[in-house]
Amino acid sequence: MTWANQHTVTTPEQAATIIDGVIDTGVPIAGDGAPLVSEFALMELVAVLGRSPDGGRAYVGRIIECAWRLPNIYSAVVEGRLAPWRAERIADLTRSLNAEAAAFVDRQLAAVGGVGWAQLDRLVTEAILRFDPERAEAERQAANEELFVNVDRQVDQHGRVRIDALVDAADGHDFDQAVNRRAIQRGKLGDDSSLDVRRARGVGDMARQDLSLDLLFADEETGEVTVQSPGRKVVLNVHITDTTITGSRDGRSATSSTNDENPFAKPDANPTGNPVGRWEDKQVPISTAQIKEWLRARDTTVIVRPVIDLADCVPVDSYEIPDRIRRRVQLRDHACRFPGCGVSTSSTTGRSCDLDHAQPHGQGGVTCPCNLVPLCRRHHRAKTHSRWRYAIVLPGHYLWTSPNGRHFLVGPDGTQALDDY
Repeated sequence: MTWANQHTVTTPEQAATIIDGVIDTGVPIAGDGAPLVSEFALMELVAVLGRSPDGGRAYVGRIIECAWRLPNIYSAVVEGRLAPWRAERIADLTRSLNAEAAAFVDRQLAAVGGVGWAQLDRLVTEAILRFDPERAEAERQAANEELFVNVDRQVDQHGRVRIDALVDAADGHDFDQAVNRRAIQRGKLGDDSSLDVRRARGVGDMARQDLSLDLLFADEETGEVTVQSPGRKVVLNVHITDTTITGSRDGRSATSSTNDENPFAKPDANPTGNPVGRWEDKQVPISTAQIKEWLRARDTTVIVRPVIDLADCVPVDSYEIPDRIRRRVQLRDHACRFPGCGVSTSSTTGRSCDLDHAQPHGQGGVTCPCNLVPLCRRHHRAKTHSRWRYAIVLPGHYLWTSPNGRHFLVGPDGTQALDDY
């Protein structure tokens, strides 16, 4: 709390300020009515606590949520009447509530003492209905957009598939009753399977009956019914050597190493070839037979890319980073190199990394892998606009210094705090 009191802003005018030439921004990490927190100060605190950027931010946010919006909960923690982890869980549930709803939850919990998690969820729901009816209705409408029925296209070896669904409660009740009736009818007709099996078969009966109805619509002009099945495209990234397919370095099959005088002799236990590839997408080893089967598939397109030498360092004159250099940096550093951060350099979630020139390009820094460091957008801002600094110790190893002089070594094995606290 002492730290929070020293690093908060309470007005929009203070939310984006210049302090000693450094641009700082107040960020909301707790609910409505809680103060904003200095972004750069928060980064340093999280690093000192040894937490990940997102995890540490959430942790501090929970404490502020309790202190400013849940005073009864906060007092219970301070007095030892409530475990801190329970208070954190409550803070997670109330953070999205408006100030009135959060205060209602705090008062109710103080009045009744301990409650179960299911009861707490119901209390939060009641608070939303009481104090934020517009949100309650919007959430109900949004929830209806999530309804679905999915039939898995993966058929198992016994010819079965899984069906998953999320439907309206009334529709679910009607469906359950209909399936039960089908199961009972099948039993009366002599099906001696278990109830579960008869229910499953009843679903098929209902589907086939529906398919017999005239639900297809013909083209009004031609009278034709057209069924289109779009093509399916699957991309598999597989890492292999030149001997994975051929079986040996000279292009001959690995079985050619058997003894010519004994055709029944076993192949060499350690052939010169490489019989294993790696499927990049799933990060699992795959056999030569599986790779060959994929390659034999109809309409397969094979793209061969050369091996990238991570030690190669050929600079370019421009500030813009060519794809070949960007790829080398991404393969060397798989994530943002700020202490504790794990944002991937090739993230598909929309949170990817910039490549920072360790020595600025305008000050003579070259554009090459040895001078480029991946930083997510948040920590790129911290390095550029605050007093966070780093030095390259070795390729892939970085020594960071925080605004208050704390030191962190970041490398392939993670983050190591170098100071004694």
